[in-house]
Amino acid sequence: MAVLKLLLCTAFIRVVFEDLKDRYVYWFWFPIIGICSGYLLYQNVSLSLFFETLLSNLGFVSLLIGVIYIYATYKLKMKRSETFGLGDGLLFIALTFSFPFRSFLVVFVFGLVFSLVLHVILKKSKIESVPLAGYMSLFFLLIYLAHWLKFFNAYLYL
Repeated sequence: MAVLKLLLCTAFIRVVFEDLKDRYVYWFWFPIIGICSGYLLYQNVSLSLFFETLLSNLGFVSLLIGVIYIYATYKLKMKRSETFGLGDGLLFIALTFSFPFRSFLVVFVFGLVFSLVLHVILKKSKIESVPLAGYMSLFFLLIYLAHWLKFFNAYLYL
């Protein structure tokens, strides 16, 4: 279990550094995040709740990506690729394996707020676009560490 947690932390850290430095994240980090976090979730919930969680989280993320696509296309008159990167979408999908639905909603929304605040603080730097996958990975890394160090129970809202 410790190896799995270390692998998950490593994947999150790599996504943070690659997204902030190069604005390009290698694709294989996302399945690692999904598999590791999915296994950790599976260890804490029943099989039926595990699949219910995956479908609910994936539905929420799909709805969110759909709204972003529609807003970018019709309101901003921009291509989706100019407003939302492939790495961001892949991370969102990988994160659907992380927590039960209610916990996921809370953590995900706070992750987006964290990303916004962090980007506004760091905006004085040369970063033009928001490295959302990097910021979200940093936030989820901190959430997992806080959960493992018993600061709070991320599986509380089962």
